[in-house]
Formats: sequence, C-alpha cells, structure tokens
Amino acid sequence: MALYHFNQEGFEKAVNSGDLVMVDFWATWCGPCRMIAPVVEELARQYEGKAIVGKVDTDQEPALSMQLGISSIPTILFYKDGKEIDRKVGVMPAQAYTAVLDANL
Repeated sequence: MALYHFNQEGFEKAVNSGDLVMVDFWATWCGPCRMIAPVVEELARQYEGKAIVGKVDTDQEPALSMQLGISSIPTILFYKDGKEIDRKVGVMPAQAYTAVLDANL
C-alpha cells in the first residue's frame, strides 16, 4: 500500500512532483479524523500508481498547517501540477474524494 506520511519536506516534494496528490490533514486526538482514516487508506490502495495519497499530522507539522490555512480537521487537499485544485473539510463519503481524483487523472 502506498499511503505516505508526510513531513513538510515530503509534502512539498510530492506536491511539486507534478502528480495528482491527495493529502489528509489530521491529528491522533481527532475523532472524525479516525473515522475517515480507513477511507484514505483504501483510496491509497485503489489509486496506487495513479495518484499520491498521503497524510500530514497537524500536531507534528503545525507550520505547514498554518501556511496552508488548515483551520479544522480533517481537511483533505488535492493538488495537480503543484497547484491546489480542491479542498474538502470534514468527513465526507468516499465518492466526494474519488470524484476529484477521477476527474483529474
């Protein structure tokens, strides 16, 4: 499974790769984040080789979270060609994420 756990450097490298990237901003104490974790893990498996799927622990990377304007979690950001193309805040069904991924493959 290709689920990445990014620090700031790894996040920037993934985003600047030009690939389609989905990043879940979360924290261990966040109940809704734990609810969505299995969905993110499944998407990492489903889109392996097509998109980069990763997570950023906001407690470990507070500067990155602030820089990106993450004010509530879970927040999932989508990037393509180094630019943010979509942002989903809160728990959503898997189809909300797959729609963005599929439209940008």
